Parts: sequence; structure tokens; C-alpha cells
Amino acid sequence: MSVQPRTEHAPGAIALAAAARALEAVVRSGGSTAEVALQQLAIDPVERSAVRALHSGTLRWYLRLAPLLDALLQPGQRMAPPVAAALTVALHQIEYSRARPESVVNIAVDAVRLLGHANAAGFANALLRRYLRERAELVAHVERSEPARLAHPRWLLRALRTAWPEAAEHIVAANNEQPALVLRVNLARETREAALARLTAAGIAAEPGAGAASIVLAQPLDVRNLPGFSDGLLSVQDAGAQRAAELLDAQPGQRVLDACAAPGGKTGHILERSGGELELTALDNDPARLERVRENLARLGYAAQLTAADLLADGWWDGRPFDRILLDTPCSGTGVIRRHPDIKLLRRADDIAGFAATQLLLLERCATMLAPGGRLVYATCSILPQENQDVVERFLARQAGFRRIQPDLQLLPQPRQAGTAQLTDGFYYACLTRGDEAT
Repeated sequence: MSVQPRTEHAPGAIALAAAARALEAVVRSGGSTAEVALQQLAIDPVERSAVRALHSGTLRWYLRLAPLLDALLQPGQRMAPPVAAALTVALHQIEYSRARPESVVNIAVDAVRLLGHANAAGFANALLRRYLRERAELVAHVERSEPARLAHPRWLLRALRTAWPEAAEHIVAANNEQPALVLRVNLARETREAALARLTAAGIAAEPGAGAASIVLAQPLDVRNLPGFSDGLLSVQDAGAQRAAELLDAQPGQRVLDACAAPGGKTGHILERSGGELELTALDNDPARLERVRENLARLGYAAQLTAADLLADGWWDGRPFDRILLDTPCSGTGVIRRHPDIKLLRRADDIAGFAATQLLLLERCATMLAPGGRLVYATCSILPQENQDVVERFLARQAGFRRIQPDLQLLPQPRQAGTAQLTDGFYYACLTRGDEAT
């Protein structure tokens, strides 16, 4: 996927055109994830951070922005998908950035030309200038629709209010925020206080987060510029995700399976907590994603057995039981919408039952590999009970030898205003064991 070159264009037009291409790839029927769409862009690395910000922001508010664009069209009027995507990104810039609206119009018109639709440049200019004139009226009209006003699909609003009637409003607000950059300190090598002091000395504002190893940066930045990151002292990981290794509590010398391991954040944390003294297998069915696990472990200075295989398939397991198993199962991702706003566009209500069925199969598969008295942590980044408590209850009803070690933990997405000490994404954890004694 590429953007056509042009020698003269408004600053920012290349980034807007690229973001429009990525947006088009997500919103079309059967669209790709945001990350895949960005990876397909042939764009100068200098522009990549701007493209990512434009792309993510537009996806976050797409369910509000798309109706605004539709309201500008005459009945039956159509435009080419790349043009529609460019105008949607432009509307995001007008609504949610500090850029001068008139400048955004000029940038968007040049972006339409860069996308190969010069014949639509005049149309794009007229449409956006009309928006500036009629903005208040158009916004008021579109926001009569609750899904547009809250930028969430109706099915998800209904599901959140059913599951979390008192917290749904705060969850929606958290989902619509830009995510904070949260770090995990390698406590095996330094204290959180030492890491905070090093960041402060480098002029990077940061505060303690929700957990003993968590740090929240005041502003996001390129992690490669973080002092200590390349040396494995810091990793990027939400405070809620850090609970996985804590609950697994793998001890030196134990045999451990990290199922569905990519991209390796939890794998690294498990090894950090045990000083690397584990016989750990990191399993994932995607060899490319497993390579990211390898890269993360190399940066941290740890090693594991990396296995590219389907958890449900035969042949990869040697039959020796594991003392600890972390099943971070594929799910709807409804707890991490703040970081992956494309979830609001790609998920459907009907998807949840399919996820739950697969999750139960994966959980039952892991049960066959757990040693008596071992610990199995079932984890999702979902906040929907159908994928969490319901799956575990069905599992326990079918597996008489298993029981909970402790009450389940459900974390809900917290907005920034809750404070860094409370800031997490949404995660669910159930700690299970087989037999009477848990190790």
C-alpha cells in the first residue's frame, strides 16, 4: 500500500493521506486490524508517528465522525472510499486537534490529490468548508444518536450497561481517552524509585502506577529514548496486564507454559520475577508474532523455549506436566479499547459466543497439561462476563478435579482522572488448580 508522491503539497498532507489509507483498510467490509493496516503503509519513517496518531484518533471517534461526514452529503451522493477516509481524518483533526480548521481543509485537499483523486479535490474543499460553516448544527443533529455521541456501537453500550450498570459511563469515558504510556520496572534489577529518579534526571515526567512495578509517563514518547529500556530495565506493559505474572507466581525451577504468549510482555515479566530460573515454554500459533517474543526476551536478557504451534494441536507437547500455566486467551479485547480503538469497528455482538466457545476449549486443553497441585491462570483482556466468569463456571462444572485458588479478579478500564495509582485497562483473571493442594 503506497501514497502517490507529489512535489508540492501542504505540510501534513502526506501523513493525512497515509492515515486515510490505513483507515480505509480497517473500515471496509472484512477490514484488517489497525496494526496490520499501518504495517502495510509504504511511508517515510519520519511520518510514521504522525500517521499512527491520526489513524488511532480517527478510529477512536470514527462512530461519531462517519455520521458527520454522511450528514454533509446529499441523498444518494457517493464518493470514492479513499476520499471519504481522507475527509473523515480531516474531521477528526478539526474536532480533536489544535490545528487551525482552515489549515486542515487545505491539508485534506492536498491529501485527496496525493491519494490519486485530484478530480475530487474541489468537492472535498467545498464539503469541508461547508462543515466549518454549519458545524454546530451538524454536530447537534448527529449527537441525537447515542452511539454517535459516545462513539461506541449500540451492542457494546448495551453489553456494558448490562454487565456494569454503575461503571459503564466511566468505562466509555476511559475507552475514548488516549492511552497513557505505562512501564514495568524490572524489579529483579532495580527498584521503582531508582527508575523514577533516572527518568526525572532525563527530564521525563513520570509517576508511580497501579502496582509495585508500574510507572505512568505524563506524556508518551518513543520508548527507544527511555533511559534503561534498551538495557532491559524497563518494558511497556499496562499495570493491569502486570497482574498476570504476579498471580501466576512461578517459582525458580518450575516448568511453566505461557500459552498464547506473543508479543511477550507477560513472558518477560514471568522470567523477571523468577530471575530467569524457569523451564519456560512460550507458545504461539503465529511465527511472526513469536519473533517479537524472541526480541523482547533478548532485550531483557532472558531465554525461553519458543514454540510456534496451535495450543489445541497434537505434537508440540512432550507429555510432561507443567507446574504453572498462563492462558492469556484470545478474546474480544473489550478491556483494551483505549489502546485498540479499531475494536469498536471490528467486533460484533455475535462474536462473543464464538470467543467463549474457543476459550473453553483452550482452557480444557490446558487442564490436561497441568501437574496435580499446579496453578492455571485463565486471563482475558475482556470485561464481558460471557468470556470470563461464565467460561470459568462452565469449565469447573465439567472438570470436577479443579477449583479456584482465590476469588476471580476483574479489572475495569479506569479513566486518567482516577489518578495514576488506579490507572489500568480491563483484564480478568481466574486462578485455578487441580487436586487438594496448590503449589
